[in-house]
Amino acid sequence: MASDIQHIVVIGGGQAGGYACKALRGEGFEGRLSVVADEPHDFYERPPLSKGVVTDSEPLPRLFPADSLAALDIDWRRPHRAIEIDRQAGEVVLDDGERLPYDRLLIATGSRPRLPVAEWASIANVMTLRTWDDATRLKAKLEGSRRVGVIGGGWIGLEVASSARKLGVEVDVFERAPALCGRSVGPEVAEAIRELHERHGVGLALDRQDIRLSEEVDGRVAITADGEAHEPYDLVVVGVGVEINLELARDAGLRTEQGIIVDAAGHTSDPRIFAAGDVSQHPHLGLCLQSWAYAQNQARVVADAMLGKEAHYDEPAWLWSDQHGVNIQILGVPSGEPHCVVRPDPQGPVFFYLDDESRLVQMVAFDQPRAIKLGKRWLAAERVLAPEALGDPDYNLMQLR
Repeated sequence: MASDIQHIVVIGGGQAGGYACKALRGEGFEGRLSVVADEPHDFYERPPLSKGVVTDSEPLPRLFPADSLAALDIDWRRPHRAIEIDRQAGEVVLDDGERLPYDRLLIATGSRPRLPVAEWASIANVMTLRTWDDATRLKAKLEGSRRVGVIGGGWIGLEVASSARKLGVEVDVFERAPALCGRSVGPEVAEAIRELHERHGVGLALDRQDIRLSEEVDGRVAITADGEAHEPYDLVVVGVGVEINLELARDAGLRTEQGIIVDAAGHTSDPRIFAAGDVSQHPHLGLCLQSWAYAQNQARVVADAMLGKEAHYDEPAWLWSDQHGVNIQILGVPSGEPHCVVRPDPQGPVFFYLDDESRLVQMVAFDQPRAIKLGKRWLAAERVLAPEALGDPDYNLMQLR
């Protein structure tokens, strides 16, 4: 461990920041560890916010038990925001004027929900979902709602729709694209997701280009989609993607594209500054992954690198979503024009996307976690697969280990 590292500052109190702190202490860092967080809560996971927190009143999904968190001996600055990184001085400037010196700095500022129309923010019963406070507000709103509109047919929007239906609320989803989750999965998977939601009574308005919201005198929200007016909704949840919190890094002169540019160890263009989680552009894929697994696992690698150790992140993209009681796992990202092989199974279908040489590009499994584990091996080995075997439900995939 480098002897010059006495004070590490982490900007961000989410999953990446939390697991980086845990890894730093686990690797023997005994110096001062400061965390700047804009929420008053301890480190927590975000995936449950659209699911069990809303439907089952689950408590704050803390990353660590109280005793484990206390053992990290964190010097908290919360709720506060970092407003500037003074690279020359080696200091982070906070919104209250405090200047925190650092020997190493981790930027784990994540992302924020995007509102496609700024004026929607002024409508009382229009909301987004990102934080614990958002989730508790959503839960309270759903309890008093009969009809809910969801803008956006991506993962967050569909999880909210699923949770609302579980609570017995009527739901309509409005999406500009002709398919659900079309940017992250192929048309075969998108169709399976559409059928899943229709079976559970979710109304789907796809390929709606002009979506407008307006507030009624009784507080409900009217939605007009491509000129078609819908009965007003008690609540509208907007889930149309995120904006990466790049401002601090960009203003500090760090190299950025979609996110902060990092290498496989999380180094930015400044040797004393690192980045992890949503805000860090995946070192191989060249895009920002809003993924629980990426935030956690990449942050652990970055912690090693911050202490001067050899570190390398090369895991494939992996995310999951629970909708209507079905666990959907997505491995890899779509690229090129892959060929799809569908494996029907009573437990749930599996979709294999193969390149021209029959190597796995992406895999999506419905309630099939064991298949995903095999897929991770195939991706890592760049294994050539037999499409006929993959599509045969009587063929044991374990033979392809």
